[in-house]
Amino acid sequence: MPDPRRPPMTARQRFAETMRYGRPDRVPYFEEGLRDDVLDRWREQGLPPDADLAEMFHTDRREQIPVDLEPRPRLEAWPTSRRDLATLRQRLDPDDPGRLPDDWPQRVEAWRTRDHVLQLPCHRGFFLSMGVRDWARFAEVIYLLEDDPALVMEIMEIHGDFGARLAERVVRDVEIDFASFSEPIGGSDRPLLSPRTYEQFVLRSYRPILDVLRRHGVETICFITYANARVLLPSVLEAGFNCLWACEVETQAMDYRAIRRQLGRDLRLIGGIDLDVLLRGEAAIRREIETKVPALLAQGGYVPLADGRVRANVPFASYTAYRRLLERVTRL
Repeated sequence: MPDPRRPPMTARQRFAETMRYGRPDRVPYFEEGLRDDVLDRWREQGLPPDADLAEMFHTDRREQIPVDLEPRPRLEAWPTSRRDLATLRQRLDPDDPGRLPDDWPQRVEAWRTRDHVLQLPCHRGFFLSMGVRDWARFAEVIYLLEDDPALVMEIMEIHGDFGARLAERVVRDVEIDFASFSEPIGGSDRPLLSPRTYEQFVLRSYRPILDVLRRHGVETICFITYANARVLLPSVLEAGFNCLWACEVETQAMDYRAIRRQLGRDLRLIGGIDLDVLLRGEAAIRREIETKVPALLAQGGYVPLADGRVRANVPFASYTAYRRLLERVTRL
C-alpha cells in the first residue's frame, strides 16, 4: 500500500523508481492514446461528453520526442546495390534541421522542469530500415540477405551511425527517461530472422546508438516488439537492452511470467495484459489481470498495461472494468 505520509511522486519519478526496482508510490500506467472514434463510440455508450479519462483513472503522462528517423527526402527506391548507398547516407543526415521540431530550443527549455516521462525513439527496426513496405521489397531483402549479406550489413550500419549521431544531438540537450527501439520483426509464431541473423545484422548495427545512450547515462533502454520475438530476447538482453514492451502479440508465446523466469530481473517489463480479453467481458478481464499482474508486481520492474492500443470495438464498460480492476490489484 502507498505510504500516506509520503508526498505523491511525479510520473517521471514513479517510472524511474519502478525501473530501478525501488518503491514507487504507485505503479505507473501509460495510456497509449485513445482515438476520436473510440471516444465517440464510448459517448454513445454512456461516457459523459465532458469526461476527462485522465481524471477518472490514474494515468501517467508520457511524451515521445518527435524525431524524424526516415530518409529526407524520402527515397524513391531503396538500395539494391552499393551504388545506391551514397544516396542513402546523404538522406540520412543526422544534422538536418528537419530531424527535430522547429521549436526545439523552446521544447528543451520546457523539458528541464517537466514532471512527466520523456521517451526517445532511436530506431525503426530491421525491416523498416531496409525499406520493407510491401511484399516485393520484403522478398528483395530476404534474397539480399542470402546473395549480398555485406550490402545488408552496410545499410544497417548506415542506419546505426545515423541513429547514434541523432541520439547524441538529443541527449546532449535533454535528459530522457527512456530510449526505445521499435522492432516489427515477424508474426505471432516466430520472428522472420533467426537469432544468429538478428545478432549479426541488427544488434551489431545498434551498438553505436547503445554506446551513446550508455555514455549519457540513459538507464532504461526498451525493446518494443510487435511479434513473437521470444527466441531473440536472450540476445537482445545481452546486447544492452534492459526493458521489453511487447505490443499486439500472442500473449501465451510472450508470457511475461515465463520471460521473467527465464531472463530474470535484468529485463524490465511494460505491458503483458492481453488486449483481446477486453472483448470477452468482466470475468475474462478479471482472470487475465489476477493471474498475471500480482506476481509480476511483487517482483518489481513492471508496468502493467494492455498489450495494444484500445480500439472502438472495446465497450466502454469493459474498459472501465479493466482500469478499475487494475487499480484495485495494484492497491491504489
